[in-house]
Amino acid sequence: MQKRKASLAVIFGIVFIDLVGFGIVIPVLPLYAERFGASPLMVGGLLAVYSLMSFLFSPVLGRLSDRIGRRPVLLVSILGSSVGFLIMGLAGSLPFLFLGRIIDGITGGNISTAQAYIADITAPHERSKGMGLIGAAFGLGFIFGPAIGGVMSHFSLAAPLLFAAALALLNAVAVYLFLPESLPKEHRTRDVSENVPFYMAVRKAKGSPLALVLGAYFFSTVAFSLLTATYPLFASHRFGYGAPQVGYIFAGMGIVGAVIQGGMMGLLVRTFGDSRLASVGAVLLAAGLVFLPVSSSAPLLFLATAAIGLGHALVVTPLNGLASKVSRAAEQGKVLGMMQSCSSLARIIGPVLGGWMLNLDLLRVEAYYGRAPYWTAAAIVLVACGLTLCIRVSGEAA
Repeated sequence: MQKRKASLAVIFGIVFIDLVGFGIVIPVLPLYAERFGASPLMVGGLLAVYSLMSFLFSPVLGRLSDRIGRRPVLLVSILGSSVGFLIMGLAGSLPFLFLGRIIDGITGGNISTAQAYIADITAPHERSKGMGLIGAAFGLGFIFGPAIGGVMSHFSLAAPLLFAAALALLNAVAVYLFLPESLPKEHRTRDVSENVPFYMAVRKAKGSPLALVLGAYFFSTVAFSLLTATYPLFASHRFGYGAPQVGYIFAGMGIVGAVIQGGMMGLLVRTFGDSRLASVGAVLLAAGLVFLPVSSSAPLLFLATAAIGLGHALVVTPLNGLASKVSRAAEQGKVLGMMQSCSSLARIIGPVLGGWMLNLDLLRVEAYYGRAPYWTAAAIVLVACGLTLCIRVSGEAA
């Protein structure tokens, strides 16, 4: 028991530092790219290429961890992220900035391997609680990362990226020294036929509970990534908020996620079950998205945003838990890698869709600004809610 708790603590630290590194670049990267003459379209491409690479390579890392174990995949991928950040920090031109971002995206799909590690060392009834640790690490990383990036950018725009490279290197040292392997050799897969593209793996899952989980995860992530990409523009246009105020709001969302996913998830899952809890979260997320663009004052804006943060926290972790429960032990890495790919694909689509629809609102009266993207996102979340209502897992109440 003590060994398992220690391993969970190390995994928490790994994901937390990963997300701090990811969050550090949020307030810095667009300005850093502009230094090299990047247009807004180029900046968008720089943000999207990370998700594209993660989409393509997360299943590869997941399948590799099913074959050779979780520990070596975590170690190599974290070292790769360190190299990516270092290249970005030392970049002298835009192509090198893209190169660093691509390397970080390729190796940044290690979250699915961390989730598979948790699935290896937890019983099915404790799995969503274990996945909640990753959700809490996400939330805390989302709090500290942008703040650290903002503070360190006072030295230079490259300083946060170099700091992220150093953090990733320390993370790799922690894995090497303190994290034992979780997947016994007898549970590792040797079947090369399992090495199939993402779309074929999804087709293979058609008609199964896993297909419903993947669909719900995809649609809810499209909606949430649409929100995060457009929220700063919405808050600036409607309420006059700048980057510091938006940063504080995102930090508050991170705190909500950390408290729910890290402190209350086990009790909530035992009380409601994974699929029912995900459905409640989807309804809350949709409600927040509906009320956000009609908020007429700061308190109403904060209330709608809090509902969004709470709803998202209640959707993501149960869906990850469900994905692991409907998969065999030898497929945990592959399946959670597919979840990561769904997330990455959604994070390519959401921001593009949100930006396009926000431009449509610019042609309308001021009061309508934000309605098209956020009400569309709410409709997308309700599709995810419908899928979660159809998921049935052995041992859960209907």
